[in-house]
Amino acid sequence: MRATVHSMRFVLILLVLAARALAPARPASSPVRQLRVAADHRHLEFVDGQPFFYLGDTAWELFHRLNREETDRYLRNRAAKGFTVIQAVALYAAALKEPNAYGQFPLIDGDPARPNPRYFEHVDWVVDRAAELGLFIGMLPTWGNHWKTARIFTPQKARAYGEFLGKRYRGKPVIWILGGDQNVDTAEERAIMDAMAEGLRKGDGGEHLITYHPRGPGLSSLALHDAPWLDFNMFQSSHASHDHDNGLFVEHDYALTPPKPTLDGEPRYELLIVGFYFRDFNRLDRFDDYDVRQAAYWSLLAGACGHTYGHNSVWQMWAPGREPLLGANVPWWEALDHPGAFQMGILRRLFESRPWWRLVPDQQMILNGPRDGGAKIRAARDREGTFAFVYSPRGEPFTINARVLKLRRMKEIWFDPRYGVAYEVHTTDTPSIQTYTPPTRGRGCDWVLILEDAEANYRVP
Repeated sequence: MRATVHSMRFVLILLVLAARALAPARPASSPVRQLRVAADHRHLEFVDGQPFFYLGDTAWELFHRLNREETDRYLRNRAAKGFTVIQAVALYAAALKEPNAYGQFPLIDGDPARPNPRYFEHVDWVVDRAAELGLFIGMLPTWGNHWKTARIFTPQKARAYGEFLGKRYRGKPVIWILGGDQNVDTAEERAIMDAMAEGLRKGDGGEHLITYHPRGPGLSSLALHDAPWLDFNMFQSSHASHDHDNGLFVEHDYALTPPKPTLDGEPRYELLIVGFYFRDFNRLDRFDDYDVRQAAYWSLLAGACGHTYGHNSVWQMWAPGREPLLGANVPWWEALDHPGAFQMGILRRLFESRPWWRLVPDQQMILNGPRDGGAKIRAARDREGTFAFVYSPRGEPFTINARVLKLRRMKEIWFDPRYGVAYEVHTTDTPSIQTYTPPTRGRGCDWVLILEDAEANYRVP
């Protein structure tokens, strides 16, 4: 008997050691690096001055629908692909009628002044797991229906709820996103948003950035640019059409005073039916990875401080057996690996291969080429003159005045945003007016031209 027990203990020890060996390693704990608006008021940075590239993923129902095992799968996937921010809603649209994966509702008796601690224990876990993976949570305290139509918030309750969240997530990697797909249209609604922001600031001591997610197509700057709590603007270019130039939203915000960073918090989602509001879910015309890339590059080269990706199955965490919203037809865990998500990581890699935070939009350097429509060329250059990115969404030729870069020797590189491959084609000591023809042409054949100082020794993107 003793030998048998000893053997069993030995086997158990081996199993425990094996499980530990197979378990994913967790990063050593370290203080959370908080964010701030950079001195140029055009991008975000860590408090130590390191630029922060906001690459968001839309996961509105993350807290509401997934259990911890599923959440871990999702977060690992997004961290591996290079995302830096996960946008999720603490009090989602249906959260007062449908409990989370553990049977908990976010509020006691539907009262925002009485948050349910057991529900927020799960939110705590998600925020902490994201932190372990190097991710920020772009947390929406509530979806807009709760303050816009259901009106469960008063200024007093909004302030109390904000203070609760601020205290709970103080010291955590969080960005506050107010709004929730609704616009502020009245003085009463503005009072509720102001009060919620005041509560958040009181609770977290002002350590987290705050922005606002408007109804689309729309801009936070229209009603709230003057709000002292609004650290950076967010717009929603939305989902109505192919070739909708979201760079125009950036241009609007870029021209405002005082300057504030801005980004697209909800562009066209991969695999969403184009113009979803028609409710014709049998249509085969859905946004694809090309639509995703076009929106991302247009926005960033117009001056955005980052970008947000979305997939129609992922934002709602759709799975067979659930009612699909807006024509969702792929399980969320399969949709995680659709091409647009990989290509957002490629986009980040390209931008971070150069001092992207020094980019300023410069359409004047484009002397010839498509200036509107789906083939519209967009360009941005380094304010110190060492490099430029020029995006041709359809591979159409264009002419550039390279003299604005003031380079003695200029390297020319074609970058394929589909596969992340760079092709160095030429180095010249006569940077001047030059026409470039991308390697391929047509819908889905988008290219980025990199012009750079040949002596800068930038790494291959």
